[in-house]
Amino acid sequence: METNRQKKIGGVIQKDLVDILQGEVRKNGVANLIISVSKVTVTTDLSVATVHLSVFPQDKAKEILEAVKSNAKTIKHDLSQRVRLQLRKVPNLVFFIDDSLDYIEKIDNALANRDNPIENRDLLDKRRFQ
Repeated sequence: METNRQKKIGGVIQKDLVDILQGEVRKNGVANLIISVSKVTVTTDLSVATVHLSVFPQDKAKEILEAVKSNAKTIKHDLSQRVRLQLRKVPNLVFFIDDSLDYIEKIDNALANRDNPIENRDLLDKRRFQ
């Protein structure tokens, strides 16, 4: 369970990372790309921050994740300049792609199609329930 301090630091990091990443996208003139920071969790010792990124369009997600990971030191430096009055030490940043929207989309598609396991019980794997 996260403490209030972890939540506050995560919120500060999230807000500033959004500004940094979207600023880089705008500065480089990349069109039709949206990067958002969906969640930031900080460890109890405040040394590591796990950053979950949402990328649209989804097919560019791996490419963007690799670019962000390769520039992690620069991003951390930019972040430290922004939060220098709020944090003594900026945690190390670990980036992941947030796939929760894909999961929701798969559920919606399954419920909308004839492959709906609720309406068509034959689709359920019988071996799981024995």
